Amino acid sequence: MKVAVLGTGMVGRAHAARLLELGHEVRVGTKDVDATLASTKEGFTGETYSRWQDAHPDAGLRTFADAVSDVDLVISALNGDVVVQVLEGLRSALAGRTLVDASNPLDFSSGRLTLTVCNTDSLGEQVQRALPETAVVKGFCTVTAGVQVNPAGLGGGAHDMFVAGDDAAAKDAVKALMREYGWETIHDLGGIVEARALEMMLPAWVSLMNALGTADFNYRVVR
Repeated sequence: MKVAVLGTGMVGRAHAARLLELGHEVRVGTKDVDATLASTKEGFTGETYSRWQDAHPDAGLRTFADAVSDVDLVISALNGDVVVQVLEGLRSALAGRTLVDASNPLDFSSGRLTLTVCNTDSLGEQVQRALPETAVVKGFCTVTAGVQVNPAGLGGGAHDMFVAGDDAAAKDAVKALMREYGWETIHDLGGIVEARALEMMLPAWVSLMNALGTADFNYRVVR
């Protein structure tokens, strides 16, 4: 499968590396290829993108437009504050495709996490409105990057993933990828409006991370 991963941060790198490990063809999308390769920023990953690229030479770095051309699936791992703007510019290229929105509308400017949108709207819905010809599926956004792509590495995989989206076939495709990653329990919450619920899990997630002293944890539904 050809997969475009948009974003070169921790989440994008995690998905790109895992997809390559599973034998998929991966294209990583960025705004400016030369600037990304020249950047000395290490961020949460602890290494520059160019160093990561050297370790993953099969992850072809391209512009956003080139990355999404002729692919089977798109994973958006962009920062929440730019995702709608970037994807709006790719509307025609993304028409007819399935896109996984793994972003969250996070705002830490006050010193404590708040959401830039919640309750009556969500980032997932904004993405779907910006891309009316694209099947948008909200997913992966409730756990840290490493757990997203390797659930078995935490508690033997005995924890849960969630999806939301209006297109049943698109959700099936995304759930198939999740199972390939190792997810055994995937809860389909319904239409893209349920992205509100998924994104509103993040404040509690951040509070738990601070209390536990680690990002390596997840939710499990017991009934």
